Amino acid sequence: MKKTFIVLGILITFGLTKTNAQINFGEKAIGAVQKGVAGFTFSNADAAKLSKEAVDKLDAEHEIAGPTDGYTLRLNRVFGKHATTDGVALNYKVYKIKEVNAFATADGSVRVYSGLMDIMDDNELIAVIGHEIGHVINNDSRDAIRAAYQKEALLDGAASQSATVATVTDSQLGKIGSAIIDSKYSRKQESEADLFAYNFMKKNGYNVNAEESAFRILAKMSEGAEASFIDQMMSSHPDSKKRADDAKARAEKDGVYKAYVQQKIVNTVPVTTTKKAATTTKKKTTAKKK
Repeated sequence: MKKTFIVLGILITFGLTKTNAQINFGEKAIGAVQKGVAGFTFSNADAAKLSKEAVDKLDAEHEIAGPTDGYTLRLNRVFGKHATTDGVALNYKVYKIKEVNAFATADGSVRVYSGLMDIMDDNELIAVIGHEIGHVINNDSRDAIRAAYQKEALLDGAASQSATVATVTDSQLGKIGSAIIDSKYSRKQESEADLFAYNFMKKNGYNVNAEESAFRILAKMSEGAEASFIDQMMSSHPDSKKRADDAKARAEKDGVYKAYVQQKIVNTVPVTTTKKAATTTKKKTTAKKK
């Protein structure tokens, strides 16, 4: 049975699929770059614009759970109240894919794979998605795109003299797209995103111990045949076991630690039952004359 894993700061997805958890720049998104988005003064608005183009393309390529689908109903129930976080407007959708995955981009798009929702309860889901949102709030997503452009633009002397990416060649644009897809966050960025998730849960009254539990699940998934491959792929990232230990330490420091027990996971549409109105028949009583 093929095991799959969290991407974008959690784990790397194994196997080749037509999806990538990270920003997948297609022709439309690259076209936006060619129209003159500033490179070295790359702003949040620039990153959001390109991210929106990329997510629109991804949405068109994948099966999205409909508004009445059980996965959508659950995600809306869990995250509907968090339409805006730290000033960033967020939008949520579920990809009907049995991979364990989730990602968030600079425009506030949050995409969760049904495979993740199948193995994590509400609190654990909040911990994982909170981590992804943390990368957006901390501007990691924006900086990854900017770094990719700078790296490729500086390979060309003429391009490095320009304030815009309009002079970048098609070949360089292709390399930028590939770099974004393959980008990895630093240990510091990952740790800060973990801390954001913990504080997000704490501030909103969720069980913070679920963060440790979520990472324990991922650590368990990394055992076995793919363990050596994970060690190689995650060489620049803190491993899931350490991140689970760090989450536990935070909860212990706050004096709230308690081993987390996973709750029931429900991704189905609630069954509604209609009760027939009870009918009562009043008996006529005749008073006896004395």
